[in-house]
Amino acid sequence: MKAFGFLSFGHYASARGSGGPDAADMLRDAVDIATGADEMGVNGAYFRVHHFARQSAAPMPLLAAIAARTQRIEVGTGVIDMRYENPLHLAEEAAALDLLSEGRVALGVSRGSPEPALRGWEAFGYTGSTDPRGADIARDKFDLFLRAVRGEGIADADPRQFGRVGKLRIEPHSPGLAERIWWGAASRETARWAGTAGVNLMSSTLLTEATGDAFADLQADQIDQFRAAWAAAGHSRTPRVSVSRSIFPLVTDLDRRYFGPRGDVSADQVGIIDGFRSTFGKTYAAEPDVLIEQLKADAAVQSADTLMLTIPSQLGVDLNLHILETFALHVAPALGWEPNFKGLPTG
Repeated sequence: MKAFGFLSFGHYASARGSGGPDAADMLRDAVDIATGADEMGVNGAYFRVHHFARQSAAPMPLLAAIAARTQRIEVGTGVIDMRYENPLHLAEEAAALDLLSEGRVALGVSRGSPEPALRGWEAFGYTGSTDPRGADIARDKFDLFLRAVRGEGIADADPRQFGRVGKLRIEPHSPGLAERIWWGAASRETARWAGTAGVNLMSSTLLTEATGDAFADLQADQIDQFRAAWAAAGHSRTPRVSVSRSIFPLVTDLDRRYFGPRGDVSADQVGIIDGFRSTFGKTYAAEPDVLIEQLKADAAVQSADTLMLTIPSQLGVDLNLHILETFALHVAPALGWEPNFKGLPTG
């Protein structure tokens, strides 16, 4: 691990005063958490994207607001559900954001996880999928999105306007953005596909596989297979790999009261998600010295270059900054962390 950031699901309540932040509070808190994290050297601020749910959605306005308030932190997603996206519009917005942030965008995209709405992407106007999960249109859209981000010609030029025949690329174009696109892979098969396609690997706290192996070992094998596919495809640059974990250093009585019980009983779990028998990673909650040893024994954390800490964003700015600060002070240096003032993360 060289870098760490936070991953927020952006949960909020239906209205202010109903037991949690409302949507406006959630968005403002996200900006404040990212601003504080930037100042303490945290490397990334990443946001989950869900539709038809009281969670983060429409990430570009939020990421733009964070980029405008920060200097060094990487801003991104984990992940954008391509079933709900216009790939060319997304490519335009991503390039504009990357230019404004001076190359600090890292977008995770994928087919997406199960959403509350039944075939909700069709309500967004995207029909034609023959897959009950919409995976077919997500892959097709991603291919077009990646071509656009790479600056390939997409649309035929009108010779009456352009003066010649040819293909026009999406504008604006941000050189280097294509190297900061990630595919959110939930299996070893999709990880191999990402390696062949030449995009970075983003792996979360679950895999849609259950082999009996520990989650961390199964995920480490996924990372190995991604890198092998990358090398076999002949890509020249070094890819990036991220994993996410729920990690809570226990340094105060409040930490122990909030998170201690979760660490005492936590273990990998196996369940069904999206029709697949899946493995879910455990929560880490312990004293910093214990956490260091646990995370050094986590094969996937050791193999990845970037670790994303899933945060309880609904608990407010101060508590979440405390979690990030205690991890930065007491745990991350022992794992090889390089703070953001040393530059953007690399593979």
